[in-house]
Amino acid sequence: MKVAVVGATGLVGSEMLTVLAARNFPVTELIPVASERSKGKEVEFKGKKYKVVTPDEAIALKPDVALFSAGGGTSTEYAPQFAAAGITVIDNSSAWRMDPAKKLVVPEVNGDVLSAEDKIIANPNCSTIQMVVVLKPLHEQYTIRRVVVSTYQSVTGTGVKAVKQLQDERAGVEGEKAYPYPIDLNVIPHIDVFQDNGYTKEEMKMIKETNKIMGDDSIRVTATTVRIPVVGGHSESINIEFDNDFDVNEVRALLAKQPGIVVVDNPANLEYPMPKDAHGKDEVFVGRIRRDESQPNTLNLWVVADNLRKGAATNAVQIAEKLIEKGLL
Repeated sequence: MKVAVVGATGLVGSEMLTVLAARNFPVTELIPVASERSKGKEVEFKGKKYKVVTPDEAIALKPDVALFSAGGGTSTEYAPQFAAAGITVIDNSSAWRMDPAKKLVVPEVNGDVLSAEDKIIANPNCSTIQMVVVLKPLHEQYTIRRVVVSTYQSVTGTGVKAVKQLQDERAGVEGEKAYPYPIDLNVIPHIDVFQDNGYTKEEMKMIKETNKIMGDDSIRVTATTVRIPVVGGHSESINIEFDNDFDVNEVRALLAKQPGIVVVDNPANLEYPMPKDAHGKDEVFVGRIRRDESQPNTLNLWVVADNLRKGAATNAVQIAEKLIEKGLL
């Protein structure tokens, strides 16, 4: 099928091309799309070069599906135009996530909600995706009451400019800054803009998106999101309180059999998930599985995933695969 990638020259867009190739998605024609200033540039896909076109030109080429990762402004302007032309849009920005008329989808969690009417489908926030993949089977088994999550997020979540800032600082070179402070040898407890309630937008995304994806507003969530000087992926310390008690070994076994989850949990051999091991992989890695001994029915987990893969590009491609599986694409 004809596939457009909007934002094809960006970090997530180029990762989408990698994932489409790696998963052998049935691309008969690729349409790389970017802004007017990138028009005519070339991107490579499966050994062949394709010229970048503008969004208006892409609509005229009538792709079957368009994977968007070009920021909220582009998605707000162009996703409805693509949809009006009969093109299914899977959007990686925050533009449509909390729109009650749009589905917010992680295929392993709520892929069943997709229908023929969905022409704009939202891809959740990277840090939310890896968390809900783990929460879903636990909620079904033990019923989640409350989640406390603290994140340790890669600079790749900010973009190319942030990666360059980290590299410049590490090399002792002056350069353009993506952050208000140095990121090398530092930790910045500030992702996205601050809200009136003292939380950042990233923290509120995790709270609201989790409820929407899980289809359960009774799950209470609180989050602290932090940027750290790594590039391989996002890590999360998650504390989960359940209605029902659990056995830790049963939790391990339950998570290990879930599609898309890899349990790495052997402290005796110093085995636990780390961003460097998640880098370039599509799975969500879980370890440090242990009971919270300070209160009943409560579990601690450490969850790691490549934010450009499962946290963005892979999840978007998996949504498209789910649409094909359901005969909707």
